Amino acid sequence: MQDTIFSRLRWVTGGMALTALLIVFQLVRIQFGSNTGYFRDLGDEVSQQPREFAPARGRIFDRDGELLATNDVQYEVGINPNFVIRPDDVVRVLTEALSLSESEIRTAIDSDDRYVLIARPVSAEVGEYINRAQETDGVNISGVSLTPIDHRAYPGGVLGAGTLGFVGYNQLNNQIGYYGVEGFYNDLLSGKSVQGIQQLVPFDTEPNPVPAQGADLVLTLDRDIQFLVEGILRDAVQRYGAESGTIVVMDPQTGEILAMASDPSFDPNNYGAATLPEPLNAGVTGQYEPGSTFKVLTMAAALDSGLVTPNTPFTDNGVIEVGGAEIRNWDGGAWGAVDMTGCMRHSLNVCMAYLSTSMGANTFYDYMKAFGIGSKTNVDLSAESPGHLKVPGDTDWYDSDLGTNSFGQGVAVTPLQLLTAIGAVANDGVMMQPHILKEVRNGDASHTTSIQPLGQPITADTARTLSAMLATSLETGEAQDALVPGYRIAGKTGTASIPVPGGYDETQTIASFVGWGPIDDPKFLVLVRLDRPSASIWGSETAAPTFGVLAQRLVVLMQIPPDDVRVQMAATQP
Repeated sequence: MQDTIFSRLRWVTGGMALTALLIVFQLVRIQFGSNTGYFRDLGDEVSQQPREFAPARGRIFDRDGELLATNDVQYEVGINPNFVIRPDDVVRVLTEALSLSESEIRTAIDSDDRYVLIARPVSAEVGEYINRAQETDGVNISGVSLTPIDHRAYPGGVLGAGTLGFVGYNQLNNQIGYYGVEGFYNDLLSGKSVQGIQQLVPFDTEPNPVPAQGADLVLTLDRDIQFLVEGILRDAVQRYGAESGTIVVMDPQTGEILAMASDPSFDPNNYGAATLPEPLNAGVTGQYEPGSTFKVLTMAAALDSGLVTPNTPFTDNGVIEVGGAEIRNWDGGAWGAVDMTGCMRHSLNVCMAYLSTSMGANTFYDYMKAFGIGSKTNVDLSAESPGHLKVPGDTDWYDSDLGTNSFGQGVAVTPLQLLTAIGAVANDGVMMQPHILKEVRNGDASHTTSIQPLGQPITADTARTLSAMLATSLETGEAQDALVPGYRIAGKTGTASIPVPGGYDETQTIASFVGWGPIDDPKFLVLVRLDRPSASIWGSETAAPTFGVLAQRLVVLMQIPPDDVRVQMAATQP
């Protein structure tokens, strides 16, 4: 009996020993045998996932190195269900940190997916809260993934918002620039993403390899001028009861945009909090009929074609017929004997229509096209509108348009387009390519934007003659609030009718002013536009004074000496 029992014990003991040896053998084989790669790959498949890592977006600076756009950190919160150990802790922490229900979190925990996106983006404060919870004794939120993501930040808030644009997320949760500089230069700023591996271990999110940062951009904008312009525009919109307004400041000798502002504006740090203005950047998108500021181009064409000189006489009878339509002056009056400077001083529609019809349609429209009217300037800002210029042969052009177009009616421009065209008058006949990018910095490499002329629609003599005429008409006309003591300024007011179905609005206008100075060496070219001002419909009483306030501050900010000082300085130069 005992032999039987001992015999069975030996068999059981031997079997157990053999089983243990087989287990050890299998473990050794797995650890060191031919299947090692299989199990390592299986472990990697569970603990890792491929991921596209985007580089930090390039920063944006003004011309003097002041930071306009940069990056801070937000977070993506996700759950790796296979790694959740204590679901109740995960639910409690995430419901406290995020605006999500308990059922939403538990659904994610119970998912069969390897990774479930919970929220993106969340603020740095929320990310830090979750991180602290992970480090709290007695709390285990294993399985929660906290991935840092770059967030676009604009230190100036609303400063330059319409021109800079903003950064949002596309359907793939990738950052993308919208509008302005952010939209136009998105590819440069965003750089190139890289494919890497993300470890599904809480908060282990360092990309491998690390992507290079997007390129930094230096703009032609001057932060101080931009700040000044926005403040003056905001005050003007309020003072004159305008619905909106736009100011663009350019260097006419280089085409560099020094400031571009629209009101109302928005905060690109929180662009989703309120309704965005439409258009977002009226300087390049907001088409309108320019009215009398367009007369600068008509007179330029008449002078340059040899039709008239500043002293050419004209008798204004108060009405002219063009293509069967009667054209009258803005006040309905007849100004009698005037010369061409007087036509500009009194802003006579009849005189302008006489000039355009005397030149003939071919000559007039050839000049307008040479000034770029009806075409995009190709400025490096997104969403630019081309304006509209009807010409003979178009189905919507009529003989009467030759007369009305001469004083800016029936023509559509953007503020930047008109400013670029009139810039030829300020710059000795040469029209410069408007641009906002000054330099690209990409790692150790840099590229500076070249100054490019767009063409020369008029001669230097014509440009200087017309600048002097406009200075004289400003000094002796009704818009003397635009003058700057100590400096000779050229400029022209505009009061444009607003098209409505069946004709034009009889009560509301777009008031504007275009001016530059000093006329012997222009350093700034400015367009002011006020939409539907209620205090006065006239550009001479709203836009012109706004220009005057701005120009008086610009000559100080830009350190431009008064005319007599510059003459003395020039005389002492060897």
